[in-house]
Amino acid sequence: MKNIILIGMPGAGKSTVGVILAKTLGMTFVDTDIAIQERAGRLLQEIIDTEGPDAFLKTEEETIQSLHCRNCVIATGGSVVFSRKAMNSLKKEGVVVYLKISCDEMVRRLSNITTRGIVLFSGESLFDMYHERVPLYERYADITVDCEDEDFEEVVGKVIGELKRENRGGTKK
Repeated sequence: MKNIILIGMPGAGKSTVGVILAKTLGMTFVDTDIAIQERAGRLLQEIIDTEGPDAFLKTEEETIQSLHCRNCVIATGGSVVFSRKAMNSLKKEGVVVYLKISCDEMVRRLSNITTRGIVLFSGESLFDMYHERVPLYERYADITVDCEDEDFEEVVGKVIGELKRENRGGTKK
């Protein structure tokens, strides 16, 4: 079966939805943020704080390109879309699902911005980050699921419905 790759803003619920989706479909779950931490031996925020956003993005790209997953739900970090190489690698092995939320919802959900490992460039606000990333998520998405006013179970149901409708990913092949 193909992989299901979840992309979207920080706070969209990629990791939580990914775990539930993997359990529901009998797939393996991979969180690329955890894979990055394991590879680097440090927390995401430590990498960003000590080496800067560009070094973090390089580590993220290398980590994703080193993944060799089959039949996996992969939750990515919100910044993955900055790497064409990483996204092409992911798209080659699966269907990309964009978990979409509004800027206001993202801000509401992000209470731990200084410790969470969010890539913000010098002088960039969350608003700036949101508007820079949305076109990239839209470009790479095979499926877009609105997560604005949904609980995680509802989002999982919507993702599965879209996968079945499109006859892609881990549901039918």
